[in-house]
Amino acid sequence: MSIDVRARVFGDDVNTDYIISSRRKRETIDESRLKEYLFEGVDPAFAASVLPDDVIVAGSSFGCGSAMEVAVTVLQAAGIRAVLARTFARSFYRNAINNGMLVIECDTLPIVEGDRLRVQLDGSAVQVLIPARGIVLNGAPMPELMRRILESGGVVEFLKREGSFR
Repeated sequence: MSIDVRARVFGDDVNTDYIISSRRKRETIDESRLKEYLFEGVDPAFAASVLPDDVIVAGSSFGCGSAMEVAVTVLQAAGIRAVLARTFARSFYRNAINNGMLVIECDTLPIVEGDRLRVQLDGSAVQVLIPARGIVLNGAPMPELMRRILESGGVVEFLKREGSFR
């Protein structure tokens, strides 16, 4: 699997309330409506600027805070294809995998806003390339079960297809 994407860069400690404000979640948890408020407290113009090949690139502790699944599903509804971060909050990481969103732990320091990236998964190996600068970043290996869940489009589709977690 390989995807070519554009980096949208954030810093450390991006909590789920930054992704989608709890104020908005009180109104609805319908991600198709919430996507217009994505990162509104950090960058009010962000949601309108998202392109179909965008990925979020962040530092440490991405997705910390509330464990609400809508933080993942609103990213997906906005068209975000993946999140790359140095580390993730465990609940965000599992919610992402369960919903079929690619999440990669890697050194994100060399990546700058607007970089064109190639994300490659080959078996358990994960690499993020910045072709314009000849940089190759190795991501944390992805266990086979997680890859299979992602390839199925999430845990529900995986269980429909596989029947169990054998």
